[in-house]
Amino acid sequence: MKMATQAVRLFRKMDGLFAVYKPQGVHWKLVRDTIESNFLKALNSSPPAAPRREVQFQLLSSGENSTSKELILSPSMVPSLADHPLVTGPQFHKVHVGVGHRLDAFSSGVLVLGVGKGNSVLENLCKSHVTRDYTIEGEFGKATDNFSHTGRVIEKTTYDHITHDKLERVLAMLQGSNQKALITYSQVELQTQEAYELAARGLLYPDGKSPPILTGLRCIKFNPPHFTLEVRCVNETQKYLRKLIHEVGLELRASAVCTKVRRTRDGPFKTARKIRKSGMYMQSNVRMTLDADTREQTQSEHMSGVRDVLSDMILERETPGEPNEGRTKN
Repeated sequence: MKMATQAVRLFRKMDGLFAVYKPQGVHWKLVRDTIESNFLKALNSSPPAAPRREVQFQLLSSGENSTSKELILSPSMVPSLADHPLVTGPQFHKVHVGVGHRLDAFSSGVLVLGVGKGNSVLENLCKSHVTRDYTIEGEFGKATDNFSHTGRVIEKTTYDHITHDKLERVLAMLQGSNQKALITYSQVELQTQEAYELAARGLLYPDGKSPPILTGLRCIKFNPPHFTLEVRCVNETQKYLRKLIHEVGLELRASAVCTKVRRTRDGPFKTARKIRKSGMYMQSNVRMTLDADTREQTQSEHMSGVRDVLSDMILERETPGEPNEGRTKN
């Protein structure tokens, strides 16, 4: 029963959150289903437990040279066929993996998932007003019906008049208008000391539902017609981010389309902490190795650390203190 005990113990310790890389062109449901399937394969690939042994009586003759017709019952221990894997089937049939803030098929980057009891923590993460970081690439000179370079072209414009300084001024204007919206939806009195301190510490968040709000926006690469923006936001969708590129083009008296959307951070989960393509999600297959002997304690410590990070994040939201790492100060 030793190996079976190890598999069950590993299954019980699969509680917590983890982040994976979702490549562009892959639906998040395929990522989730593939991870669930490979979790099950890994769990069920453990060698089965030694079957129970039962006493079986066999009929033996009293001997070849004996004239006696008496039959002898000989007890022996044999494996029970009731415990054979072909009879019992797989030991595990379902592993529920929850999905946090989703990414559409045309976006890539950090996708946070939950397993076991971590699904309840995942719900708290989704309800909390954590910010997310994106790297968005755009191209000046054309507009499409879906704001993406894959859409139908509806307009073409020149872009020779666009400079880096003009782009920075437009981005500053957009960020300023979003800062006003953030104060409005935070339900904090604008003229109070509380509003000033929260804004200075970067702790202003929308109170309840709100439209997408940008809390940080800057250009990190400008090589016309191509440019790259770094965005920090809350309550966003990837469609909104592609539309943002379109609006930037309009403000510059031109047009622009989005060529790539990549999430680099989702709350406490950053790109450096995700499970990379080479380790877990490569092309359309998830490759996982679950070794109960060597990883059981490591996984437990990792999941405990994740819960501590989330607890600190929620407490900091409720009690203003030092700004969180990575948040933009106003």
